[in-house]
Amino acid sequence: MQELNGSVYIVSDCHFGVPDVQASKSREALFCRFLDDIKSEANFLILLGDIFDYWFDYKEVVPKGYVRLLGKLAELSDAGVQILYFTGNHDMWIKDYFTQELNAKIYRQEQTFLINGKICRMGHGDGLNPKDYGYKLIKAIYACPVNRFLYAQLHSWLSFKIARKISKTSRGFNPEVETLKDETKEYIIQHARHVLKTEFIDYFIYGHRHLPLNYPLTDKTYYLNCGDWLRYFSYIQIKNTDFQLKTFSIEGNVS
Repeated sequence: MQELNGSVYIVSDCHFGVPDVQASKSREALFCRFLDDIKSEANFLILLGDIFDYWFDYKEVVPKGYVRLLGKLAELSDAGVQILYFTGNHDMWIKDYFTQELNAKIYRQEQTFLINGKICRMGHGDGLNPKDYGYKLIKAIYACPVNRFLYAQLHSWLSFKIARKISKTSRGFNPEVETLKDETKEYIIQHARHVLKTEFIDYFIYGHRHLPLNYPLTDKTYYLNCGDWLRYFSYIQIKNTDFQLKTFSIEGNVS
């Protein structure tokens, strides 16, 4: 079990790139101010997936845009902040660019960490419904190395056009505000309860749901969801053994 000791910040589901260039750049600027605010005290920055609404690692070129964000992440990395990146369902095609440029550790499945003495299971949060066979099939097709190679042969303008068309079915384009459902329909909660049958976990930490949550599973175990940077501008801050779900205000102040 990997140990993380120090000040930890966790974010997910920024979906930079949607709904349009102007709105995305505005959110990107706000996120960069957030990174500026945490730079002096963060030891670890954990990106829990779907930071980009679409990302594909090409061998020789970098996707257009996100210059300020990438530069700010590089600045944090150079300052000694360790970046951990969990791929989500929108940025699962990350390969080695962020490792080479940001010294980031890339994770493609949920992991268990010991954070300041607390046992934490975390991941993006997609694919946890065991009966969602359709999604699992689609994800397997996307993740197949042969399919990835063939897709990379498309010109980037065409591959991005296809990806953005598919992305329009995502939560980022859903005008309805997410709400907490009955537990039987909250598959991350069901997954956490299944894990608890055989393991003790202090905190389950996920994204994907686009709903900030601090949900007690037992009197000793909590499920935290990062929310998103489309509506909530929320994040998780861990200092010592204090786990807090917080919001970054549009005025640019940590709250």
